[in-house]
Amino acid sequence: MRRLEQAFVAVNKWAVVAMLAGMTPVVGSNVALRYLTSHSLPWADEVARYLMIWMTFIGAGLALRRGGHVAISNLQDVLPTRAQIALRAGIVLALLAFFVFMIVTGHDYMTRMQFQKSPALRLPFIYVYAAMPIGFALLGVHLVLIARGFILAGTYRDAPTGDGAAATGAASG
Repeated sequence: MRRLEQAFVAVNKWAVVAMLAGMTPVVGSNVALRYLTSHSLPWADEVARYLMIWMTFIGAGLALRRGGHVAISNLQDVLPTRAQIALRAGIVLALLAFFVFMIVTGHDYMTRMQFQKSPALRLPFIYVYAAMPIGFALLGVHLVLIARGFILAGTYRDAPTGDGAAATGAASG
């Protein structure tokens, strides 16, 4: 199971890297062309924007694994251990419910936008808006994979080990 999780995380990381690597030459060449010729590529801004949207949704689960999302842990810190566990379990359940809601809402929005096309690329918006349900589904998978450690100890699977606060979840979540 751990090997499967490592493969899942690796594929997720490489997808984010590939999107960033795709953005770099598009934006770089557009800036160079604008500076050197006073003209730009008409589709470059769209490509960069859509890659950024996908990168954000696909990368959110990786940030979750590291405890990289905003969290306020003052209440958790003053509770006794059993209450902390119950609070974290409630947070996990609330997040899973929210992720399911966003998957359904994103899918609905995606299907409504399937016939509209982007101005420069003429790309159906279904491909752009698919980032939302796919990203939230990945968030849900990442959350399920780290839930046990988070609920029982307040730790994140891939948190940096040098910072004790981040590793225990006290500074971030």
